[in-house]
Amino acid sequence: MGRVLIIGAGGVGSVVVKKCAMNGDVFTSIMLASRTKEKCDRVREEIKKYIGVDIETAKVDADNVPELVALIRKFKPNLVINVALPYQDLTIMDACLETGVNYMDTANYEPLDEAKFEYKWQWAYQDKFKKKGIMALLGAGFDPGVTNVYCAYAQKHLFDEIKTIDILDCNAGSHGKAFATNFNPEINIREVTQRARHWKNGKWVETPAIIEEGSVHFSFDYPVVGHHESYLLYHEEMESLVKHIKGLERIRFWMTFGQQYLTHLKVLQNVGMTRIDEVDYEGCKVIPIRFLKKVLPEPSSLGEGYSGKTAIGCVIKGRKAGKEVQKYIYNICDHAESFKEVQSQAISYTTGVPAMIGAMMILKGIWKGTGVFNIEQFDPDPFMEQLNKQGLPWNVVDFKGKLPE
Repeated sequence: MGRVLIIGAGGVGSVVVKKCAMNGDVFTSIMLASRTKEKCDRVREEIKKYIGVDIETAKVDADNVPELVALIRKFKPNLVINVALPYQDLTIMDACLETGVNYMDTANYEPLDEAKFEYKWQWAYQDKFKKKGIMALLGAGFDPGVTNVYCAYAQKHLFDEIKTIDILDCNAGSHGKAFATNFNPEINIREVTQRARHWKNGKWVETPAIIEEGSVHFSFDYPVVGHHESYLLYHEEMESLVKHIKGLERIRFWMTFGQQYLTHLKVLQNVGMTRIDEVDYEGCKVIPIRFLKKVLPEPSSLGEGYSGKTAIGCVIKGRKAGKEVQKYIYNICDHAESFKEVQSQAISYTTGVPAMIGAMMILKGIWKGTGVFNIEQFDPDPFMEQLNKQGLPWNVVDFKGKLPE
């Protein structure tokens, strides 16, 4: 049915390509490309061993538009899936524009010199993609991604009007390391050390970062995994949901962190290891956070022996038939089960599976259009149906708990 080029061979990229290979009726030809071809070849061998499917691999520098264009023209995909670094979103979008190929990613653009991620740079491509007659689908992971689709589903089926959304992301698993991040350490640390923001009554409200004095947090009773301390932080899906969920008065994003993680992070920040600017080390220019990334465990190596579960979902409050209603839509994912299926931990799994489903929606022509789109702008029903089929089943329950005001 379609040819797909996947750029990025980290933990998420590995899950995406394996799930594509498991759905060969849709993904008839697959290429995995990365700056390090050896990583792609290792994934190719695993796919041949565990799934019995052949894929192609290639070397490409995702910062280099001419290289990307040459590879796209050579492979001739119907869709490019970007699971490389957020810094590379715009170069890959430029290559898709030049070649007239549809684009999809899981995380929005972030400039190298500032830890600030927002959609303005990618939304600015709207007219270019529309004029070219192709589409760009942004944020097709879990959060952003599935959480956006949950909100769209709630808006379509569960509410007449939505007033508040709280996105709650809990990793209750254990990888046995003193300190490690579940996805790219550089991106993860840049994300969680920013000051927090949430939307309330028509404006963004800023609060301290998770390791700063005055950070906002509370203990939430997650389904299956129980109580975990949950910290308010900024996450990009809030920016697009504010635009697309009608009547929204407040939206917040909460993520769980253990005390050991926070202690390590605070020390690293205090000694300057989370800096993103260059420092001089014996005549060499070094970016501390990139050096830190090199000495921390590779996220894709955390899968074996990872125990526990994730619980990610949305608590949504609004009105239906004149009555106040609160619903909780969520997924539980098991680290060990994820490893058994795709040799990866649940954080990569919960991002990679939705990326494959988003690509499926495009290749099947279920989601189509010209321009730049966020995932909640499309019909949520076929995506929600595939979540149940592809390993991320969801639940909807009445919410009886309490959230901070």
